[in-house]
Amino acid sequence: MNLFNIIKNKKEYWLVDQIKKEDVSEQSYLHELTDILTEWNHLEIGYLSLLMDEEYEGWLLDQKFSKISSIVEYTRDLKNLQEANSRLAWHSLAEGLLDDQKYAELYELCRSGSANKNKKQPIAQVMDSIASELGGEWRRHCYYFMKDGAIAGISIPHIEMGTKEEGRLFYFGIVPELRGQGVGAQIHRISMILLKDFQATYYVGSTDVSNTNMIKIFAKNGCELKGRKGIYKVAKG
Repeated sequence: MNLFNIIKNKKEYWLVDQIKKEDVSEQSYLHELTDILTEWNHLEIGYLSLLMDEEYEGWLLDQKFSKISSIVEYTRDLKNLQEANSRLAWHSLAEGLLDDQKYAELYELCRSGSANKNKKQPIAQVMDSIASELGGEWRRHCYYFMKDGAIAGISIPHIEMGTKEEGRLFYFGIVPELRGQGVGAQIHRISMILLKDFQATYYVGSTDVSNTNMIKIFAKNGCELKGRKGIYKVAKG
């Protein structure tokens, strides 16, 4: 039974996300996670990051996991999502109007001052992860948004690995000087419309429990609370 989504990045890390299903026992989850950990331990992988229900926290701490933070997940059906009424313009990196290095610098700017508590990866590693996880056409998924001729923010909409219809944002962020002005909600809504273009039928987003601004954006754009998970990490040595 497939109870976890796993993203494997070369020998650097594994990202493991629990798939919450009804009528699946706690032992079934622990059995499959134990198999994942056994495989991970046999390989020379730097660390494993896990999203999982906090009810398993005692067991995870016994397995030498450290708790990083807690996140909330929100979801929205995209079938009835209407076009956004916005004056923002947007482009993908694939259009060639911005180079990869400039996009990396913009990503770094947008994530500055983030309320999320997960430790930031170096930006070069982030860009490598985007290419690795999204595939050869990764630039088609990297969008930037313009307001009055200046860059306002970025988002990276894609279909979640292992699914055909689940829309996710690899990242979503606003430049510091435009935060708190409603631009974030506009970019988030446009990003969900872009997910429809990638054939997503529903959206799943998550943020740190302390990120009240992002939670307000979810609510404003019609997303509903799906649940809460802990972020846990285990590393070699």
